Amino acid sequence: MTQTDIDPDSFAGRLLDWWRVHGRHDLPWQIDRSPYRVWVSEIMLQQTQVATVVPYFHRFMDRFPDLERLARADLDDVLAAWTGLGYYARARNLHAAARACIDRHGGALPADAELLHALPGIGKSTAHAILAQAWNRRAAILDGNVKRVLSRHAAIEGWPGRRAVEKALWLEAERRTPETDAADYTQAVMDLGATLCTARSPACSACPVSRDCLARKAGRVSEFPGRKPKKKRPQRRALYLVIRNQDDEVLLMPRPPSGIWGGLWCFPESASHPSPRCGSRRESLASIVHEFSHFRLVMDFLHVDDEDCRKIADSPGGRWVKPDQADRLGLPRPVQRLLKDLGS
Repeated sequence: MTQTDIDPDSFAGRLLDWWRVHGRHDLPWQIDRSPYRVWVSEIMLQQTQVATVVPYFHRFMDRFPDLERLARADLDDVLAAWTGLGYYARARNLHAAARACIDRHGGALPADAELLHALPGIGKSTAHAILAQAWNRRAAILDGNVKRVLSRHAAIEGWPGRRAVEKALWLEAERRTPETDAADYTQAVMDLGATLCTARSPACSACPVSRDCLARKAGRVSEFPGRKPKKKRPQRRALYLVIRNQDDEVLLMPRPPSGIWGGLWCFPESASHPSPRCGSRRESLASIVHEFSHFRLVMDFLHVDDEDCRKIADSPGGRWVKPDQADRLGLPRPVQRLLKDLGS
């Protein structure tokens, strides 16, 4: 059997039958399936598991219950609500897209794949998922879970990050997406990848489409999808100044709008390492190692008084905050962690 021999209607039918019994039906964005809620959930679910997203989604909806209130919010408030979820470009793009909808689409999310794709932070698969989940329109999706399901079932060789492999996966996704039941099918194929066709220890014996899965037939399930070529992750080191004033407040500075932690609040970063040129009273704090997807950051901290670093403390844009009140701002997780220690 080759991948062209697989009957797409049979695949979709078996998957839907399984999902109606075993799938997830009570996720918060399914209960009230408005375009806005679907969109926010799809952005949060990019590179993040459902169990992690659910509490953040509830809090985000409480704070920004509709597109207009998200668009009118300050970016600081949006980033504060996102703190801890990671990949903060998603929050910046969500905010920018909401404002674009106000300016260009009459205050609503457009029900068109190309217009959705043109909004910040919405790729092709996310645009299609929004169409299918919010409006029940036929639209093939290809997130990480779906790539794994299809690469195994059709035995598509190679790392999905390669253009030729991704193209083959898109063709397979298009071929298998049924003309009806778009919302249910897209949720079903995502659920299959999330619950049974997992990256490690897949439950092939419980899979509704295992009988014609080419990777299973060949005894090669663990080989699909192909692995990303290994590349040594570099390590960077940076020095941050923990500056206190006489009111026991610490100085935080906004990060540049792009790059790591764009738009979040952080301790001032010193250009020199290992020690800044500002006064003689200083105390080194324990370093924090933070892992990014593409590099490791070793964060060193130097505790100084504001009179020792008056030039930095007087620089524009900074904000003095009590350590136990800083969670009102958008903070990187390691900064949040150190502030908690300082507050206690």
